[in-house]
Amino acid sequence: MFTYTTTLRMHDTDAAGVLYFVNQLRIAHEAFEAFMATTGLSLHQIIQNADFQIVIIHAEADYTAPLFLGDRIKVEVLADHIGETSFAILYRFLKDDDHAVGIAKTVHVAIDRKTRKKRHLPVDVRATIEKLNQ
Repeated sequence: MFTYTTTLRMHDTDAAGVLYFVNQLRIAHEAFEAFMATTGLSLHQIIQNADFQIVIIHAEADYTAPLFLGDRIKVEVLADHIGETSFAILYRFLKDDDHAVGIAKTVHVAIDRKTRKKRHLPVDVRATIEKLNQ
């Protein structure tokens, strides 16, 4: 598991000062990017240099309590599933008192950069995602 912390800012909220629903997925992706950067296999490197891409084909989110401007949150990042060509990441959103306030999930698929067809997960990507289960 990897833990990412952040504070909700004005641009994260709607007119009522509550987390704008789409921003939960944005924050989830920030947490995933932060995890990848700590492993030495950053998304930037993949995008710039690899012969494959990792694309999100599904995203979902549930909200169990409101989050407001200034709230400090923790996002726990876990591998939900690792397959031959894809993996799913689960994100648990917790307020600073470790009270669960939401979850999100993203499903990622490896594709060949040129053909845009599915391909097996590269060994280094699989090993990196497996670290989330340790």
